[in-house]
Amino acid sequence: MSEVPPRGFPDEEYERRTVAAQAMLAERQLDALLVCTEPEVRYFTGFHTPFWQSPTRPWFVVVPAEGRPIAVIPGIGGASMGETWIQDIRTWPAPRPDNDGVTLLAMTLREVAGTEGRIGVPMGHETHLRMPLADWEDLQEATIDVAYHDATDVVRGLRMHKSDLEVAKTAYVCNIVSDAFEGIPDLLSIGMTEREAFTAFRIDLLRRGADDVPYLVGATGPGFDDVIKQPSDRVIGEGDLLMFDTGTVFDGYFSDFDRYYAFGSAGDAARRAHETVWDATEAGLAVLRPGITTSDLWAAMADVLDAGGSLGNNVGRLGHGLGMQVTEWPSNTHDDETVIAEGMVLTLEPGLTWAPGCMMLHEENVVVRADGPELLSRRAPRDLPVIA
Repeated sequence: MSEVPPRGFPDEEYERRTVAAQAMLAERQLDALLVCTEPEVRYFTGFHTPFWQSPTRPWFVVVPAEGRPIAVIPGIGGASMGETWIQDIRTWPAPRPDNDGVTLLAMTLREVAGTEGRIGVPMGHETHLRMPLADWEDLQEATIDVAYHDATDVVRGLRMHKSDLEVAKTAYVCNIVSDAFEGIPDLLSIGMTEREAFTAFRIDLLRRGADDVPYLVGATGPGFDDVIKQPSDRVIGEGDLLMFDTGTVFDGYFSDFDRYYAFGSAGDAARRAHETVWDATEAGLAVLRPGITTSDLWAAMADVLDAGGSLGNNVGRLGHGLGMQVTEWPSNTHDDETVIAEGMVLTLEPGLTWAPGCMMLHEENVVVRADGPELLSRRAPRDLPVIA
């Protein structure tokens, strides 16, 4: 087992992120950045809690043009936020549906941006406002002279490029998951139900040192194309395939890769499909360098899939970014065109339909280095593994 990375980050990591954000705000003539979703709040503050599972209370962080971010949060979170590097913590006794932090947030925004300031808010793809729409309207009315501008590119540009401290957490959880995948032949067997198999694998991941397994999907059968479903009580039989795809977490950072297995025996078509998606991943790894685009990466993998007789791919992309969320920017699609840079953590996920109703995916996790990709997941075998 690799060395366990330290929990959390030093204050210098959050200071670096904040200063980088402030430089981007200055370039865009924005006076502050407002974020209110779990990843962005955690990214700038280090505030890490499962309490986000509750939808009752909104949470806000304001990144001013200078200085540390300001937390505008429900009082229940004051103590936890006080353990982070944040010094200015403003609270209200939430929940208070008639005015759930709106007045306090409006005062803070006017303070840092002025009465006619320009506030950046993530508004684009893969972002959302984690506050009631009525509260957003009330906030705009309470700051009527303030102009709100889309700052998706600020948050996206920062989070797509990981520090070595972030990469270390993803690498560690990828190692845990790689070990667990390699242990599947000793863990699962014919006669188990899907539900039993899912449960056994999740428990094994936790025993190996994962913090949580919030994302585990897959399927069993002679072939399948529903690869995001919940497990059923279907009994695994001779000749079945199994696919597990897991987003497993260590200290707030995800792995995300899958593996296929056959029970007893594997048909020739399934074997060829597994070899094809493995080869497509290899083609992606071969071209992956700083300076190419996500569309270049997609094309390298798509060419191999087409040559291998793919009947199609309804997933919509061949991989994506990875980090504090199981899927992040960018997407490996034919028209995404994001320029890949050093420090990006990506999944390569080619997939094909090898027979009607039968999908085969393959996924690996990598970090982009100056000279090419560094695998974070342990490379799968090209041959479809068979569990005797």
